[in-house]
Amino acid sequence: MANSVYQINKGINRSIEFKGLRAQYIWYLGAGILLLLMVYATMYIIGLPSILCVIIIAIAASGLMVKVYALSNKYGEYGMMKAIAKRSIPRLVKCNSRKIFIY
Repeated sequence: MANSVYQINKGINRSIEFKGLRAQYIWYLGAGILLLLMVYATMYIIGLPSILCVIIIAIAASGLMVKVYALSNKYGEYGMMKAIAKRSIPRLVKCNSRKIFIY
């Protein structure tokens, strides 16, 4: 059995990049894979046929990979956090009283 060595490209003050995934997307993919593993175990324990479990998990895993890579390419390293934060900023602040300006 040959040992596999994967290169993790990291420069000075740069986030980790692994196989095209940047920063937090590596963690998202890992969490998704663990979730799929738990779903597979649950389906197997319930008594579904093994081949059906594998097919369902393979389709879900390919969808997960496509989605995570799409998010990584669309938003980049910090873009998704910025987009989520931007949604929480109000578009306008309404004030019907002058009380806040008077001491």
